[in-house]
Formats: sequence, C-alpha cells, structure tokens
Amino acid sequence: MARPDGRVPTQLRPVTINRNWLRHAEGSVLIEFGETRVLCAATVEDGVPRWRRGTGEGWVTAEYAMLPRSTDTRGARESVRGKIGGRTHEISRLIGRSLRAVVDFKAMGEHTITLDCDVLQADGGTRTAAITGAYVAMADAMRWLRKRRKLKNNPLTGSLAAVSVGVVQGQPRLDLNYLEDSVAQTDMNVVVTGGGEFVEVQGTAEGAPFDRKLLDSLLDLAVGGCEELTALQKKALAE
Repeated sequence: MARPDGRVPTQLRPVTINRNWLRHAEGSVLIEFGETRVLCAATVEDGVPRWRRGTGEGWVTAEYAMLPRSTDTRGARESVRGKIGGRTHEISRLIGRSLRAVVDFKAMGEHTITLDCDVLQADGGTRTAAITGAYVAMADAMRWLRKRRKLKNNPLTGSLAAVSVGVVQGQPRLDLNYLEDSVAQTDMNVVVTGGGEFVEVQGTAEGAPFDRKLLDSLLDLAVGGCEELTALQKKALAE
C-alpha cells in the first residue's frame, strides 16, 4: 500500500521552517509540510482586549485564511463575500486555543500577540502546519518583547506542534497529504506539547467507527511526528 509520494506510513513530509520571512512583523515564519505552505506572522500590541484590562495578564489570539488560489480552483476571498466561513472560524479558534496552552499570561503582562496564518498553498494539513509555524513566530515575538525589556521573564511554558494522522486503505498513516486526506476512513488532527502532553485531539470516523486499539496507534503516530517537529522548531529557533 504505497503512499502517493512514496513515504512509509510513519514518515512526515519534508518540513522546512523559514524564520523572519516578513520585514515588519515581530515574528514571522514560512512553514512547509511538503507542498502545503503557510505564512505565519506575529504582531505585538500594547494592551489587551477590554474584558482583560486591569488583570495584568496578556492575550494570544489567531486568525486563519486561505489565499484564493491556494487550492486547485479559485476560492473567493471571505472578506469580499462579507462572511467568514465556519471552517475558518473553527481553525482560527483552534490555533489560538492551542498556542494559549503554552503561555504564562501573568509573565506576559498586558500585551496582545496576534498570529495571522495565511495558507499560500494547500495540500492537506494546513491547520497543523499553521499551529507548528505559529508557535515559532510567537516565540520570536516573545523574544522581541524581551529584547525591548518589556518582559522580565519568558512567558512560554513549553513548545507546541501539531500533525495529522489517519487511516487510508486500512493503514494508519502520519501527516496526510490531500490525496490521502480526501479518501481517509479515519482522519485526526493532534496538538502536542514538547513534553508529550495533548492539547487537542480532533478525530472523525469518515465511515466505519474506530476502536480504542486503532485510536491508540494513531495517537502514538502523532506523538512521534510531533517529537520530530519539535526538534525542527528548536533547530530553527537556535539559528
């Protein structure tokens, strides 16, 4: 059961993390999971949303979008249509929720970091690539704040990565591309900290239900993939 790109079931696509992609952003990353490419930009602002003012705590949020020709047919810009789609809202919330899991908001002070994740090219796994790249962009934004003496301590409590897993032709596979994702019997997105703890597990049976044994094998695949991604994040941040 060869995969479309010749990988073994436990193998990630080639991953590259290019930091400082944008001139003006306080942190930016172009991340590539195979043919999937996502540009993640971190913006730092003084102050926090109204409901958080006076708490001494910061805030992290995210926005996700796909460029019109990131897929094989053009998709109209949601801003032009005048309505943000449910999928876009869901993924934006997922990215923000995931990143907040590794932030000490007291140490951050009343600053807001917004992560804009724009899909330049989609070939499956756009949300997991966005989370993995956004973490690196956020880490650089935290460094930016510390260099300007706006923070006393590092607000990051750990690292964060995400990957997809699924069952295709009865075989558990890591990091599905679009061809695999579109025919998967089970599809799952898993967000894991650098310490191996789960932040989010989104799993769906597209056909027959899956049992606990299969779930455990998929989670093991995801944890192994996220360990590799964490090592790549650390290498990128050390450069």
